[in-house]
Amino acid sequence: MLLRPIGGQPDGGLGGRLFVSWRIASKSGLSSSTTASSSSKRIIDMAAREGELRVFMVAGEVSGDSIASRLMASLKKLSPFPVRFAGVGGSLMSKEGMQTIFPMEEIAVMGLWELLPHLNTFRKKLKETTEAVFLFRPHAVVTVDSKGFSFRLLKQLKAKSAQEESYPVHVHYVAPSFWAWKGGETRLKVLHQFVDHMLCIIPFEEQTCRLNGLSATYVGHPLLEDAIMLNLNSGPLSSKLRVQRSGDAFRHRHGLAPGTTVFTLLPGSRLQEVTRILPIFLKTIELLKNSFSELSIFIPVAPNSHVEDFVSRTIQSSPLSAILVPGASLDQKYDAFSASTAALCASGSAVIELQLARLPCVVAYRAHLLTEWVIRYRTKLNFISLPNILLNSDIIPEVLFQECTPGKLATVFSKVVLDNNIQEMQTSAAEKVLQLLCPPSEDTYRLLLEKLGYTGAVCYPSMIAASSILFAEKQRS
Repeated sequence: MLLRPIGGQPDGGLGGRLFVSWRIASKSGLSSSTTASSSSKRIIDMAAREGELRVFMVAGEVSGDSIASRLMASLKKLSPFPVRFAGVGGSLMSKEGMQTIFPMEEIAVMGLWELLPHLNTFRKKLKETTEAVFLFRPHAVVTVDSKGFSFRLLKQLKAKSAQEESYPVHVHYVAPSFWAWKGGETRLKVLHQFVDHMLCIIPFEEQTCRLNGLSATYVGHPLLEDAIMLNLNSGPLSSKLRVQRSGDAFRHRHGLAPGTTVFTLLPGSRLQEVTRILPIFLKTIELLKNSFSELSIFIPVAPNSHVEDFVSRTIQSSPLSAILVPGASLDQKYDAFSASTAALCASGSAVIELQLARLPCVVAYRAHLLTEWVIRYRTKLNFISLPNILLNSDIIPEVLFQECTPGKLATVFSKVVLDNNIQEMQTSAAEKVLQLLCPPSEDTYRLLLEKLGYTGAVCYPSMIAASSILFAEKQRS
């Protein structure tokens, strides 16, 4: 008997094969994990009953917009039914077919005390988002990072819809760094009350979530997909964890003389962090300027209108020669990394991009004094950047809090720039870090895919996340 996929998927596509497998499983009385019924609470089964998959997504910052957009693309590939999106996000999510209900910049606030002036706006946007969810009637609500807004939203949704049979499955992508804080695992135990499934990007998070009663899947670090998008060679992800681009082409394109030294500055993506750290970065480079005959700086600017305006104004008043490019452009960003000698990087996910490019760096962090105090005395960690945390070593120099001054940064950064041993140590460590952040065993994942009825899928984080979402189900609280 010939089974044909539905939902606009091509017959031989992943979604089509998934539909065939899902239909066969649902009719043959297989195990409860693969069987659909009218009472099933799995996302894919709820979508099947209505002939479409509705997903409400929320991302509150630039990195979340990138992660969510790739997840949306993977959901469209894997889903056996047409997919409709609604929610809050940025330009990349819009390109995947979602019209945001308000600009995500309105909830892109970092820190503890930094949030206070924005509380009224925060509450209004939370109410607006909650109402939009009920109007859309999604099968799944997927929040990406931004735990302050995300968890408040999921908690409100659960409180208002827990008695309804059709309330959506709640999935959170990027587990909060509970492991970094004193008492963090205790707070993790309450998440199962309003989060049905957690998608983790650091290896040890899945087991810890499960031990604390929270269903979870480790999917690998989303930024590793930069390597997939920029490296055209086939093969497993673990074999191509390096992005090498043409530094000479970047220099030629921007008219830089052959001997020009290029430094990359990554000041963050949220306005609060950029306004604090970019002036420090610029003054740091000014202190080093006379040590180089020709010097230029490169800044990938986050696709946030407030950040773009601030960076442009700040650079206009700087004596440094600067090249600004859209931070969302992977080609331009990694071309510049290849042309650079070293980077100054605000603490955050951008350090993983530098690891992929094998670009030596120094990590810096500044925040409100009270926020810094809380971090200093409530954290369990010796380091703040993910590579150092994973290796439990200060491979990447960190200049934090009140010590993060232009003078101190210039001293530390100049050592990285001039010491080949430091550069080689960072390059060697990058390989170890990226291997640790790879998705689960590709053989194991392919076995799962074969059980679902299809083969040949590339094993990368957003694809694992998408398949996990399709088969996620409501949990009893």
